[in-house]
Amino acid sequence: MGKIWRSLKTVAGLFSAIALTQFGANTSAIAAETVVVRLGLFTESISLTELQKAVKTGKLPGSLHSLSEEQRRFFLGALGMNIPMNVVTLDRLINTQIGTTILNDFATALARKDKAGVQALRAGLVLGSTAPQGLSILSFIAAYPSKRLEIDLPKAFVVAGNLNTAFWRTQQFMLALTRSGLSSDIASQLDPIKAHPRTPQISFPFDPSQPGSAQVKILNLSLNDQKRDRKIPVDIYWSTAATPDKPVIVFSHGFGSVRTDLRYLAEHLASHGYVVAALEHPGSNQANANLALQGKTRVMKPQEFLYRPQDISFVLDELAKLNQTANHPLQGKLATTNAMVVGYSFGGGTALALAGAELQLEHLKQRCKKNLTILSLGENMQCIAQELPENSYQLRDTRIKQAIALNPTTSLIFGETGLTKIQVPTIVLAGSADKTTPALTEQIVGFEKIPSPKSLVGIIGGTHLSVKDPSTTLDQIGQPNTPISGGEVVGEQAADVRKYVKALTLAFAAQMTPEAKNYAIFLTPDYAQFASTAAFPFRLITQIPPDAMAVVKEFVEK
Repeated sequence: MGKIWRSLKTVAGLFSAIALTQFGANTSAIAAETVVVRLGLFTESISLTELQKAVKTGKLPGSLHSLSEEQRRFFLGALGMNIPMNVVTLDRLINTQIGTTILNDFATALARKDKAGVQALRAGLVLGSTAPQGLSILSFIAAYPSKRLEIDLPKAFVVAGNLNTAFWRTQQFMLALTRSGLSSDIASQLDPIKAHPRTPQISFPFDPSQPGSAQVKILNLSLNDQKRDRKIPVDIYWSTAATPDKPVIVFSHGFGSVRTDLRYLAEHLASHGYVVAALEHPGSNQANANLALQGKTRVMKPQEFLYRPQDISFVLDELAKLNQTANHPLQGKLATTNAMVVGYSFGGGTALALAGAELQLEHLKQRCKKNLTILSLGENMQCIAQELPENSYQLRDTRIKQAIALNPTTSLIFGETGLTKIQVPTIVLAGSADKTTPALTEQIVGFEKIPSPKSLVGIIGGTHLSVKDPSTTLDQIGQPNTPISGGEVVGEQAADVRKYVKALTLAFAAQMTPEAKNYAIFLTPDYAQFASTAAFPFRLITQIPPDAMAVVKEFVEK
């Protein structure tokens, strides 16, 4: 994810901490000197000075004795957290419709006699961000426009407890899959490691995670779509082993990121004779995110949900021209009418749209008007689409014959039946510890709606960034672990995940070639079990069993 995504997550984490720890004060015209915590008829006052001292000493005031040890640890961590976001960007963020809705939810925990909780919360955040050390709980308190900030602690814990419920429900779902009430055949499909601890008695002919023999070359293109005024950089990974009987593979990166999201995977595929086009979406890439952080543009325009699939269609058009260009190194090597798309995160939703999934926005527009604190950040990002004028959009490109969606966003953007319109073989990958796009809501529920042939791949212990190229996850060092972000397993720690993704993607691409039968065995539950490691058990199913689907519905209906 890019800087803007991290900043959004950190701001949301700060909102969470404010709700949990319940403060506010000011050093503007009126300085808040006291925080009053309400517990029914009981109230407790804490001074700003005491809170500042707690940050230095690591010890909370004795007046907070009623908090549990876990709450106290969370409180101290929140007090010491600073957010590197300038005042212009923060002001733009919290004045959006989404930002206002979230502020309304948090304001219910702030007791203000003048009923101006939302405005006061907004003012405290904006003014607090002008402090020399940047925005923090303490600078928020020191900027809160009231001498006294009162917190309704029970309401605050309800608000904070609702944060990112999709992630927590996913964890409950994973536990439910292994409970004794499930039949043994379901357990074997959903958790092959526990059901069959022994090594599969199957012989695998070779290791598809190993690189091919061809030397990889990279061709950098800068394409210009004049009709939409879009300049699209594309990296073409290829080798002299490339032939037109293998599909062109197109990569779509995540929100606020770059076209090297999956560079290791592009190089792997190219070494086996495939041509991979990794493009950058100019309206939702890292460059756009950096401009948004400076307050020079929006985080993302709603049209990006439409432009991203169109970017890929445009790139396929341009590659088709190169395929006919005399003396071009790619001449005659590009099967652009027989293409596969691989998308990660937001790009996973892009891939599914190209595969035929219909954007259905009526429910999204209603859902995104209320109580957004319970949504994951992936869901909040989808809410940007509520500004699109129509309620449905069909963006399928018939040249796309297969799709892989890695940790995709699907919960809101495709409505009730949008995913049923997918018309090509599809693989959906989910990480059980993904906080950004929680598996239960973003992948598992949606997977059930996708027509066969399809596969759901579960990475037990995988986080949102685990599938990414290590070069794009270096910024995770030292990131705080909060209820809605952090705790990412990346780099060398996630090497097992990337190794399996390489094998899975190569085997799936090969299904569009004369070598299909040789690779089919690597798309089975047995190979997922074989490839599993102690750190990351992998599982692959083609259908969620009825008993397990009942568990899914139980959580969805809550």
